[in-house]
Amino acid sequence: MFIQQLYTNCLSEAAYYVESNGEAVVVDPLRDYRDYVKLAADRCAKIRYVFETHFHADFVSGHIDLAKQTGAQIVYGPQADTNFETHHAKDGERFRVGNVTIEVMHTPGHTPDSSCFLLRDENDKSYCVFTGDTLFVGDVGRPDLFGTNITKETLAGMLYDSLAKLKALPDDVIVYPAHGPGSSCGKNIGKETWSTIGEQKKLNYAMQDQTRNEFIKNVTEGLTTPPQYFPLNATLNKKGYGSFDKILENVKPLTVQQFNEYIHQGVVVIDARHQTEYEAGFIPGAYFIGLNDRFAEWVGTLFDINQAFVLLTPEGKEEEAVVRMSRVGYDNVKGYLEGGFDVWKNAGKPTDMLITVDVEELALDLKHDNITLLDVRKESEFIKGHVPEARLTPLQTFEQSLAAVDLPKDEKIFVHCQSGYRSVIACGILKHKGYTNVKNVEGGYKAISQSDIKTVQEKVTA
Repeated sequence: MFIQQLYTNCLSEAAYYVESNGEAVVVDPLRDYRDYVKLAADRCAKIRYVFETHFHADFVSGHIDLAKQTGAQIVYGPQADTNFETHHAKDGERFRVGNVTIEVMHTPGHTPDSSCFLLRDENDKSYCVFTGDTLFVGDVGRPDLFGTNITKETLAGMLYDSLAKLKALPDDVIVYPAHGPGSSCGKNIGKETWSTIGEQKKLNYAMQDQTRNEFIKNVTEGLTTPPQYFPLNATLNKKGYGSFDKILENVKPLTVQQFNEYIHQGVVVIDARHQTEYEAGFIPGAYFIGLNDRFAEWVGTLFDINQAFVLLTPEGKEEEAVVRMSRVGYDNVKGYLEGGFDVWKNAGKPTDMLITVDVEELALDLKHDNITLLDVRKESEFIKGHVPEARLTPLQTFEQSLAAVDLPKDEKIFVHCQSGYRSVIACGILKHKGYTNVKNVEGGYKAISQSDIKTVQEKVTA
């Protein structure tokens, strides 16, 4: 028996490859299916099944393309109504894979169709369970992503019963969840990407002894607004989507003239370089979302899924940018600027830059100047500590927060996040909107908290 977790940090997503005696399955694959096919080919194995724990909301799964490429059967648990051919497994149904078996455990709660997959080894001993978004390390899947047909309280009640099934498993059963820290599918997922049933019964707040009402309250309170692309991805996973191979055709080089024509047509420019490169010089109107962090998640959070895009990427990263956007269903990429920013600049085209200030300059301006300081972190981060003068404008809802603040276009605006990535995204949005006096605070709140600038802790209202 061979099991490999294939973890994608930028989405905090875990897929799994399971193999026994030349037969394999893949659990919760990403859209770019090629790594799974290669892994099976390298190991001289045949992928027989693609198991989906539920209709994922935070990424477009690779189940359809992977099944087409390998002839594998797509398997969902009960209540998963799809627009494509799939096997709807019954609760308790078993699938033979080489010398091991995989048993379906219907565990509704995160969504009505959520299921876990219990792997029994060659001796029919419970070895590990692929829990999807039902059970994470230190957390459980949030019950508010399904939509308006079922309340989060009703789903949380279902989850309470589903966790009882998992608690009944032996303590040494390995827990393999679909997500790790940073995912918006849970409230506060732990830093590890796997655990055991026994550890979770000790440490996970949702696995402790509590009444149903206590559980529902604990699971449903403190939920933040999910990214706007989540329901769109869930629909794509349920109804189907375009071929991944077709998406690769979007990796097209564009000349400066072609790139400029797209700009004049209103196509969005995403600058995916490192934030320090963007700060030093960028194409006017371009949005910064660097590939060095949660690129796809921020594209999906900030832009409409039907919007057209052109890209400016680090050299050699053009395909990576297109692929990562496709993982969240953003397929309308027209191409990338061949030669990058230097080609644009050398062609005599206009450029802009972003002024960055250190915490010493911020401290002076807070004392002696009339400035607006925007804190674009999450509210949970803001509560733990912030500058008293700062206005909370979370990047997740930056457009709405900015509209509520109603700042003049010539306002002196300083922006910070925790370390400097999200603040540059926010500065790019401000620049795009015509704000002329925008500065990024180098090092973010991490640097601020280590300086002489006064900070406070207090709860804020939404």
